Amino acid sequence: MFADVAVLTLVFFAVTTCVWVITPLMAQIGIERSVGRYVTAETGVNSPIYRFTTPQRLAQARWSAAILGGGLAGAILIVADVLNTYILVGACLVVGLIAYQIPNKWLQYRIKQRALQFNARLMDLTLGLANGLRSGAALPQSLELVARDVGGPMTEEFNLVLNEYRLGIDLAESLNRLCQRMPSEDLTLLVTSVRLTMQSGGSLAEVLEKITDTIRQRTEFHERLRTMTAQGRFEAIAMAAAPLIAFLLLFYLDRELMMPMVTTNLGWCAIGVVIALESIGFFIINKIVTIEV
Repeated sequence: MFADVAVLTLVFFAVTTCVWVITPLMAQIGIERSVGRYVTAETGVNSPIYRFTTPQRLAQARWSAAILGGGLAGAILIVADVLNTYILVGACLVVGLIAYQIPNKWLQYRIKQRALQFNARLMDLTLGLANGLRSGAALPQSLELVARDVGGPMTEEFNLVLNEYRLGIDLAESLNRLCQRMPSEDLTLLVTSVRLTMQSGGSLAEVLEKITDTIRQRTEFHERLRTMTAQGRFEAIAMAAAPLIAFLLLFYLDRELMMPMVTTNLGWCAIGVVIALESIGFFIINKIVTIEV
C-alpha cells in the first residue's frame, strides 16, 4: 500500500512539474493555430472568443489539460498494477488527446450558451425598438433604453455598440461589428433591415414589427424541432454511457474477473474496439437528430 502511494505521489509531482515548466513552451506551438481558427482578418478582436479568453490562454489551457490528463491516466494505471509499457504509453496518449480538446469544447459551449441567451431576448429588442420609434425617440436613444432594460448579454453587446457610436463610428458599422461578435440569422436580418431602411427611407417601426413576427415564428419552429429530437439525443447519450457504466459496475463487483481487460493486450484491444464502435454510433445518432435550418 505504501509503495502504491509513493508511486502515485511521484507521478503527481512529475505531472505538476510538466504543467508549470513544459506547458508554456508547448503552448507556443498551438497559439498560431488557435489564432487562425478563431480570429481572422475580417473579425479581429470582434471574435466571440475574447469575451472569455484569448488564443494564447486557450492554447496554454489545452496543453495543460493534455499533460494533466495523460499523467493522471498513467498514475491510475500504475496503481491498478497495469505496468505494460505499450498499454501505459497508448492510454496516456489517448487520454491526453481527449483532454487536449476539453478546453476548446468548453469554450465553444460557453460561446453557444451566451449566443442562446442573446437570441432569446432578440424579439424583446425588436419589439422595444418599434415601440420606442413610434413614441418619437431616435434609433440610438431607443437602442439605449431597450438594451438597458433587457439585461444579460444583450445589454453588454449593445452598450458596446453605443459606445462605438459615441466615439464616432457609424451606427451601421457598429451593428456590423455586433453581427461578427454574435453570429445569428435573426440578428443579421434585423441589422440588414435597419441599414436598408436608414439608407432608403421608410417606416423603421413597421419594418421592426414585421421582423418581430418573423423571429417569433422562427423561435416557435426551433422549439418544436428541439422537442421532437430530444428523444434521439437522449438515446445517443445513453448508448454511449451504458458500456462505461457496465464496466465500472463489474469492475467494482468482481475486480479479479475484470482485471484481464486492463492488464492484457487483448483486453485493451477489446476496449479500443468498443470505444470506436460506441463513438461511431454516438456521432451517427447525433448527426441524424441534428437538423440544420
